[in-house]
Amino acid sequence: MATMTYIQAINQALSVEMERDKNVLVMGEDVGVNGGVFRATADLYQTFGEKRSFDTPLAESAIIGTAIGLANHGFRPVPEIQFAGFVYECMDQISTQAARIRMRSGGRFNAPITVRVPFGGGVKTPEMHSDSLEALFMHSPGVKVVIPSTPYDAKGLLISAIRDDDPVIFYESMKLYRSIKADVPEEAYTVPLGKANVVREGTDVTLIAYGAMVHTAEKAAAQAEKERGVKAEVIDLRTISPFDLETIIGSVTKTHRAVVIHEAAQTGGVGAELSARIHEEAILSLEAPVVRVTGFDTPYPLTAIEDEYLPTVDRICAGIYKTLDF
Repeated sequence: MATMTYIQAINQALSVEMERDKNVLVMGEDVGVNGGVFRATADLYQTFGEKRSFDTPLAESAIIGTAIGLANHGFRPVPEIQFAGFVYECMDQISTQAARIRMRSGGRFNAPITVRVPFGGGVKTPEMHSDSLEALFMHSPGVKVVIPSTPYDAKGLLISAIRDDDPVIFYESMKLYRSIKADVPEEAYTVPLGKANVVREGTDVTLIAYGAMVHTAEKAAAQAEKERGVKAEVIDLRTISPFDLETIIGSVTKTHRAVVIHEAAQTGGVGAELSARIHEEAILSLEAPVVRVTGFDTPYPLTAIEDEYLPTVDRICAGIYKTLDF
């Protein structure tokens, strides 16, 4: 067991899987010699060589297109898209090639690709770097979408993603890279995809979040308890596609209220799908409509005002009180 930051856990997951399986390759812009813009791939080039950790041209469509070809021939590539806003350049390769190759080929080929994508706000990045575009891939059948919130989950979920035979989009919150630490086993272990984690028990309202917003939700739960004695249950989705509906419904039928939190724009977001499914599956258990606390329906704003865009503890508490006062 060792104390690791979120990004150290990601680096170690890559290292142990490259050591275990010679078919695991790391590729992307500056991921080789320099170890990536955030140093998530530091030392992999020096340890495993230029044929297994290598730099690519600045062309996201070429990165993912090459990864699909490699995956179809037995490799398990882990390409990095340097920032989430650049993923539009390879949407065709991910959603119409990687996601469909198993069905299209009648099972002859698959695409065991793990696409690492730094995302999220709170770090004062330029335009198109902090976008939260996870809902695009939630709407792409055949793709799994994973978003860890802790160093432990980051390592275990990344190992599970690399070993999975389907394409996985692995979102990494830039805000968490070096802001949190936790004890993480140094050996290989897995955290199952598609299984949520109840990080705080409660009886009065269910808070559902993922990535950096899990920590904001926990702070809001603590504030709501201090201000009004509310016992909020907090669920970390960990995987948004497929998401763990059983855990969500189990919690909502206990608390009778739900607030969904994410920093992506509201319309058509993950919260919209979760709200719909909760109302479909548990409407008779609800004592108030599901509330969403999200980013706004605008492009991600300039860094000077990004704090006004992201969900805050106070905004989440307002959502909690709205469900209680309905």
